[in-house]
Amino acid sequence: MTGIQLRRPSSRTTTRPATVRWRIGPRLRKVLLLLHIAAAGAWLGIDIVLGLLVLAAFTPGDDLGAAAALTSIGYFATWPLAAVGLLCLATGVLLGLGTKYGLVRYWWVAIKLVLNVVLVTLVIAALGPGIHELTAGARASLAAGRPLPVLTDLAFPPIVSTAAVLFATTLSVFKPWGRLRRAAR
Repeated sequence: MTGIQLRRPSSRTTTRPATVRWRIGPRLRKVLLLLHIAAAGAWLGIDIVLGLLVLAAFTPGDDLGAAAALTSIGYFATWPLAAVGLLCLATGVLLGLGTKYGLVRYWWVAIKLVLNVVLVTLVIAALGPGIHELTAGARASLAAGRPLPVLTDLAFPPIVSTAAVLFATTLSVFKPWGRLRRAAR
């Protein structure tokens, strides 16, 4: 004998798959899902309030009310909207990584991920700087007694964002289209 003994595999050993996926427990999944739904609801609410403020800013003949609405948009639109968008993105990514749905395993999850990234990027890169310039211009116009700046482009962000968040919510409920790729058999 050489001193090396071969062991017979026990019946208790199991083979592990080549990739071990991280799975979240049921309690953490429920907490993440609650945060995800609450963030999406807050996002939708902020979009609706933003739309109402834009509508108030379009009201003809009330420059003081329009300037107040524009100033409120400046304080209200960018960072709260970006914060709930990022919270929705973070909880969605954690839910995707830790559940059977994955991030890019199902069409509906991948589309929601793309929508979220695009909307948050638009809020930070496009809406933020434009809103701050617009509110500063509104305050300066009101102080100088000049007419308020033109608001034609301001109507689109709340409409597009509200429609996208409602579409993402619909995808979450109905989960259409199945898997992105079928597994090779």
